Formats: sequence, structure tokens, C-alpha cells
Amino acid sequence: MARVLIVGAGLTGSLCAALLRRETAGPLYLTVWDKAADAGGRMTTARSPHNSQCTADLGAQYITCTPQYAKKHQSFYDELFAHGVLKPLTSPIEGMVMREGDCNFVAPQGVSSITEHYLKQSGAEVCFRQCVTQINLSSDKWEVSREVGSPEQFDLVVLTMPVPQILQLQGDIANLISACQRQQLEAVSYSSRYALGLFYEAGMKIDVPWAGQYITSNPCVRFVSIDNKKRNIESSEIGPSLVIHTTVPFGVTHLEHSIEDVQELILQQLDNILPGLPQPIATKCQKWRYSQVTNAAANCPGQMTLHLKPFLVCGGDGFTQSNFDGCVASALCVLEAVKNYI
Repeated sequence: MARVLIVGAGLTGSLCAALLRRETAGPLYLTVWDKAADAGGRMTTARSPHNSQCTADLGAQYITCTPQYAKKHQSFYDELFAHGVLKPLTSPIEGMVMREGDCNFVAPQGVSSITEHYLKQSGAEVCFRQCVTQINLSSDKWEVSREVGSPEQFDLVVLTMPVPQILQLQGDIANLISACQRQQLEAVSYSSRYALGLFYEAGMKIDVPWAGQYITSNPCVRFVSIDNKKRNIESSEIGPSLVIHTTVPFGVTHLEHSIEDVQELILQQLDNILPGLPQPIATKCQKWRYSQVTNAAANCPGQMTLHLKPFLVCGGDGFTQSNFDGCVASALCVLEAVKNYI
């Protein structure tokens, strides 16, 4: 039985797992490791510690399907609609730029439900808090080491974490990346920002005419969303949740500051936009060091194969673009590269 490891439980990694399971006829041991405490990557949904039904999307807010991908990836959208994972975005988002033919969708159970859907479809063993540190060659297999736990051996490894984290890996992998590949990988760049989730008591009302708003005049805040309203799931029994995304310049400037200090600065600026908000009963501040790809790897669309026997491949938005369709395109490219080696 082939042993396959996918590193990263974000959208590309979870979809790779689901596609590999569907496309592989023979028996397959499939596991997904992620260094975070739950699935989603930059499609993460935080939950209030007081009520797990009160949630806030701290990563992607909604999914935009462009005409370019509408037909190419139609089956993926159809599947997520059929399972109730996606539905049309009908709530008002002020300042949203709409291009001709674009369609916007939200995930009613939170954006992490997309990755959770694919992980469930894959039947993979999913292990969280698994930070990969080294990848070494060992008798035609990959020996993968992590911060906690013993090393394990795999026939095939797929890396879907942000590119700078791939370049930080120790062991034989560092020597297997060619000078040309290293140059391509080192040229990949990302924007940085923070997201803050605020959770309120049931019965609290945020009286504004929008569910989301792009802010253009604030040095700190770029986007505000009333998350339950955005998803059309307002309830008298579940308190509202508010999500604030910062500007990229603010994120870059405060990247190494403490989460507590950054949260305080965001709350001060939020008071200028929505004055008089009551104290939230819980908060969650998320640093996105690798928020969105600003420069993808050149001349290797969708994936980069680092080694053939045993097979080692990289994928993710660092090889395409930071949106749903970019991750789907990468997962399809990884599948195409991998399927002859299982």
C-alpha cells in the first residue's frame, strides 16, 4: 500500500487529498499533517468559546467565481452547492468591486467547512499540531521528521504550505532543490495582515445597513464584516460576530509586535468606524504573515516537482493565485503530476 503524506490542511492540501482518493484505484494510506490546531489554513473559521455556533471567518470572507473559471471548475462549485457548503452571497457588501460575470458565494457553516468537506471526502488520517522540520531520503522513501513525535516514512510527499516554509525545511530536501528552483521559490512573495474576530452576547444588535464594508480612509482597517449577517444566519439565540481585516501596510509595520498590542490598536481604530460598540465576550486575533500571494513562482504553473523517485512535489497558491480557483488549479496540477507515481 502506497503511503502518501500531504503537508498542509488548507484548501489545496485538503482538495489534493480528496482528488487522490477519488483517482487512485488501489489501496492508499493517506495522511494530512498541519501545524495548526484545526483545518482551513487561510480558510479558517474561529468559534466563540461561549457558543460554538457563533463563528467568524478570519481568513477568506467569500468566494468569487470569475467567468474565466466558471466552466473550468464548474464541477467543484456544483459539488459544494449540492452539499450545502456554499450558497450565493446575497447580503450587501459596501465597496465591493464587481466585474462583469463575477459570482460571489459564502459558506453558511464558515469558510473552513470547505476544507473540512474535502478532508472528509478523502478519508485521510488528519493530524494537527504536526510541524514538519526535516525531509530526508531513506531507502527510496521519504523520512519526514516533525517537532513532536517520531519520524515516519512515506512513498510520496505533497507540500502545500506557504513557500517560505518549504524553504525553511532541513535535511536532504535542502540539497534536492536545484539552484533554478530555489531562485523561483525565493522570488515568491506574500502580503501580510491581521484579522480580528469579536464575539458578542446573544441579543446584541449591530445596527448598520451592510453585512460587510470595505474601508478606504483608515490606516489600519481595510474590511469589516458582521459575519453572521454576511451568511444570512442571524439568530436571537446566537450573538453576532464581527471580523476586522487590517490593511497590508499596517500588517507589515506591526508584523513582529505582540498580538495584544496589535489587537488594542485595531480596536481603537474600529471605534472610529463603529463607535459605541459594547465589549465583546471573546476575541481572537490572527496574524497572517503569508496572507495573499503578491508574486507567484514563475514558469511552474500549479506545482513544482522536486524529486521523482520517490516523488516529492510542492503546490498551493504560491504557484497560482490566492483564491478558491487558484487552489483548485494547483490541486489539479499536483494530481496530474502525482498520479503516475502511485
